[in-house]
Parts: sequence; C-alpha cells; structure tokens
Amino acid sequence: MRVEIWSDIACPWCYVGKARFEKALDAFPHRDQVEVVHRSFELDPGRAKGDIQPVITMLTKKYGMSEAQAQAGEENLGTQAAAEGLAYRTRDRDHGNTFDMHRLLHLAKERGRQDELIGLFYKANFAEERTVFGDDERLVELAVAAGLDADAARAVLADPSAYADEVRADEREAAELGANGVPFFVLDRTYGVSGAQPAEVFAQALAQAWGERPQLKLIQDGADDAEACGPDGCAVPQG
Repeated sequence: MRVEIWSDIACPWCYVGKARFEKALDAFPHRDQVEVVHRSFELDPGRAKGDIQPVITMLTKKYGMSEAQAQAGEENLGTQAAAEGLAYRTRDRDHGNTFDMHRLLHLAKERGRQDELIGLFYKANFAEERTVFGDDERLVELAVAAGLDADAARAVLADPSAYADEVRADEREAAELGANGVPFFVLDRTYGVSGAQPAEVFAQALAQAWGERPQLKLIQDGADDAEACGPDGCAVPQG
C-alpha cells in the first residue's frame, strides 16, 4: 500500500501531522508493506527566495491578526507539538520560500533518503535556532545529515531548474485531487485524509484502506500442475 503526503516545510500542522501519522503507522500490523512518499506543496509559492521575515510578522500581514493573536497561535502550536514529543520554538522563527527544499526532497527521493531529509527540514525549521531560509549551505548540511552527497545537493541548489518540474507536477496533482491545504494524505489513491488528524483517525484510515485493497483472483481454467519456478528452483520436464 502506498501513502502519499502533500506537505510544506513551512507548515506547522504538517510537522505535527507527520508525527501523528507515524504513530499510527508504527502500530499498523502491515507497516512493512506500506510505502510512504512525500509530495510537494508550497503554502507561499509567490514569495521570492530572499524575502524572509519573522513568522509573527507574516501571520499579522497575511491573516490580519494582531501580534498577540499570532503569538497565542504559536503557543498553541507549541503545546500541540509537545504532546507529540516534538520540540517547537514559539518565538523568533523565520518564514520564507520553501521551493529549494522541495527540490532537494525530490533528489532525496531518488536516493531513498526522502523521509530522513524531510524530518531534518522540519526539525531545523521548527525547533532549531539557525534559519533554513536564504542559506544554501544550511540546506546542504541537512542534506548531508540525511545521507545525501554534498556536491549533489549543491548542484541542485545551483540550478533553479533541477527538479522544478517535479515540484510543479506534485502541486498540480494536489489541485487535481482537491487538496487546497496541507497536510493532505492519500492512501492507495482511494482515501484522502485532510489535516493533522489524531493518530486514531490515521489508524482507522490505514486499516480501512488495507482491508479494501483489490484482491488478486486466479484463473482456475488452466492446469493446476503447470510448470513454474519457485524458491526451490524450476520444474524441468523429464523426457
């Protein structure tokens, strides 16, 4: 079974939602048969790479709330994150463009290190003091920590077209699926779960999607003893 997760590094509920989903997945009896793929979704795609500002400032301008309201929201998010065992800095975080991080995540997907990298991106953005925005070497350091080659990561960052099509394709697909916010979870292209739901909801969705997978039906018209190969070798007809 495949689970696709559309998310953005700048999305705090994606950070919390990933932890809740993983809690359900860890307890799922068929965990080893579930493939998780992270898909790109930018919350602020029009923001220039160098346009970096404090999260509180972004929230007041984008949503018209007061600084006190914005800070209260951050405190609430900190509480929600802590309940999932996640560190969360409620003050002095930055907000910026995440396109380069999404491009690196596609590189990581090719190398089989996508989940490791997105986890490091989330931790760096929400829990660590050093910003992830506007600092390519910071992103390279995180890529290396996830198991990627530093030169390969630098090459992606130096070429704005590298994996750009893959990011845009993910975003178009999200729109086609009706996802206008993240996190958005799609299970076997059959079920969708929107938002950072409780772990119990994810557990129910996993069980339901698993139980309703198409079952292979064998055609019984052929001979039961037809030749085939198996773990013990191949049946060779004796003359």
